[in-house]
Amino acid sequence: QVQLVESGGGLVQAGGSLGLSCAASGLTLSRYAMGWFRQAPGKEREFVAGISWSIGSTSYADSAKGRFTISRVNAFNMMYLQMNSLKPEDTAVYYCAANFVGFSNTVAWNPDEYDYWGQGTQVTVSS
Repeated sequence: QVQLVESGGGLVQAGGSLGLSCAASGLTLSRYAMGWFRQAPGKEREFVAGISWSIGSTSYADSAKGRFTISRVNAFNMMYLQMNSLKPEDTAVYYCAANFVGFSNTVAWNPDEYDYWGQGTQVTVSS
């Protein structure tokens, strides 16, 4: 059974930092790309950052570049998103997701390409 479980959300003041974690199980992660997405009220789900599990290559949305860092620890099947210099517009529910890519190292930005999703964790940034 595939499970993706996020943790680490919360309330932080603008300019602060938060770290999110995603625990993955039931997957052969070397055949997946993993991503962080977010969805604010009334908005579509959007790509934040992604990582090719096999080689560790990363991709960031413009809104995340220079502020967020995605990483993974193979041995523990854990993915992380370190978020610094947070802004009120970063407020959203953050989801981790897994996309089966086989032997490809592509990181997709389209949420429709992802096969499995976590339940989400709320991040609220106050001004």
